[in-house]
Amino acid sequence: MAQKPSILVVDDEAAMRESLKDWLMEDGYAVAVAPSGERAVAMALEKAFDVIFLDLKMPGMDGLEALMKLRSVSPESEIIIMTAYATVDTAVLAMKEGAFDYLVKPFDPDEIEIHIKKIVEHKELVMENLLLRKKLEEKYQFDEIIGKSDAMQEIFDLIGRVAPTDSTVLITGESGTGKELVAQAIHGNSSRCYMPFVAVSCGALPDSLLESELFGYEKGAFTGADHAKRGRFEMADKGTIFLDEIGDISLKTQVDLLRVLQQKEFARLGGEATIKVDVRVIAATNRDLLKAIRENRFREDLYYRLNVISIHIPPLRERKEDIPLLVKAFIRKYCLEMNRETSKIAPSALNLLMDYDWPGNVRELENIIERALVIGRGQEILPDDLPFSHQKPAPRAFPDSLKLMEKMHILNILNDCDWNISRAARKLDIDRQTLYNKIEKYEIKKGEA
Repeated sequence: MAQKPSILVVDDEAAMRESLKDWLMEDGYAVAVAPSGERAVAMALEKAFDVIFLDLKMPGMDGLEALMKLRSVSPESEIIIMTAYATVDTAVLAMKEGAFDYLVKPFDPDEIEIHIKKIVEHKELVMENLLLRKKLEEKYQFDEIIGKSDAMQEIFDLIGRVAPTDSTVLITGESGTGKELVAQAIHGNSSRCYMPFVAVSCGALPDSLLESELFGYEKGAFTGADHAKRGRFEMADKGTIFLDEIGDISLKTQVDLLRVLQQKEFARLGGEATIKVDVRVIAATNRDLLKAIRENRFREDLYYRLNVISIHIPPLRERKEDIPLLVKAFIRKYCLEMNRETSKIAPSALNLLMDYDWPGNVRELENIIERALVIGRGQEILPDDLPFSHQKPAPRAFPDSLKLMEKMHILNILNDCDWNISRAARKLDIDRQTLYNKIEKYEIKKGEA
């Protein structure tokens, strides 16, 4: 606390009130006084005080009643109870109701200074913790993307390095992992951030409609085209176009898209004029494009045009350490939308979320938290508020041999990590060399089921 705390002295005895005020003002504190609990509450409503010295025994509203009301109207104030009738009961009761400490009358100025110093140190510690927590939250969040896992931290770093460039980006990952959020973060941290971000869900439109949606059309281009219309590429000029589900587009549209990427120009449907655009392209897919190339469903030249920078978002089941952070963020988001006090989640409910495999990824988690807040009746999300709370996990068949069990576990982790040895070693909580030794010992082969 850079400046000295502001102080309110509350006592019905004028001599006590004024002498305490004089002591404090001599030490350079800004001091106000109140002759009653009622007056103190009214003053606290008008101005926030850092410290309140509150007499316990007063006519009308006594100190305990005033304490409760002051805690309600000015929760940031630290309250020190003053009493000439010190008993364990009154002291304990005052502390239970939120008093910071208490003083026994008569007291000397040194005692007061000690109590104020304790309050200042306490407030500084609270502020320091808040700042540390804020820094930690900032570290685990990039725009709207949240994650503390190594994989997400690597993605945050990559977004920060890629965003300032104009390079084309291909984002891969299962449905619901947050590919569009990554695209928005790249755009939002680029020099194009004040220009349009235009998203197109390629898989949601039939091929004939997608072509006109991307490139626009001239009047009379087809039946019903009674006016010209700009396409999404024109709308995104000087900005970013996000092509979601790029693996679902037809080979014909792939040819048109390749021309735009190569030459930065196209023609509207039914038109002859060449339209030039300055657009950054970010594409996303949940499909295996290399497999699609082998099956002649996706052009190899288009793939390499799109895949200048590749960002893969792992599924939620591979980064479960992110779940508590995501849950907290979704609770805060939906409590704000529902205009209700912020809820929390019971540890038993969080354990259920941690044990679930999340086929729908982050999107499914968000929907479940929203549902739990809608149907829940208390200030805490409980297991019964979750849709899978009564589901029993399917029994797993384990081999009798401990060595075979270890081999199967290591193989599963390696496959989950796409045989990334460093990532697999971290998940297994062993070093790389130990993992190599176990792979050799058990003769584990890539591609082995």
